[in-house]
Amino acid sequence: MKVILKETIDSLGIIGSEVDVKAGFARNYLLPQGKAVPATVQYRKILENEKVKFELQIAKEKELAQQMAQRLEGVACEVTAKVHEGERLYGSVTARDILDALARNNIQVEKRMILLKEPIKTLGTFQIPVRVYKDVEPEITVNVVPE
Repeated sequence: MKVILKETIDSLGIIGSEVDVKAGFARNYLLPQGKAVPATVQYRKILENEKVKFELQIAKEKELAQQMAQRLEGVACEVTAKVHEGERLYGSVTARDILDALARNNIQVEKRMILLKEPIKTLGTFQIPVRVYKDVEPEITVNVVPE
């Protein structure tokens, strides 16, 4: 089912774009939440008239994302973990642990923004990207130290 997004959704696209989604997802989530409208001729005309408004909103979102990326660039946080043998950890360092470490430094991000491919299982220093906006991914430094 084709829908036109009324707001930016990370997994689908930016505001004003026409995307193809499964009918159930559109019917049960996007349309009732007001996040999208059906891609009909009528709605295309309405949204064409509001295109300037959408472009301003996209520019504002991108500007805020750039500001947040500048604040995040070069940020270092420290995570303590229990160590088994050598540099192996008992558990692992997950996105939740990184989120908590950033919160201790008064930096607020969402868990889904931290792009951790797999949990960290050794001591050391790691560069972790944080997706602030589409194509805006500053890297933070995470130091994993023994407890």
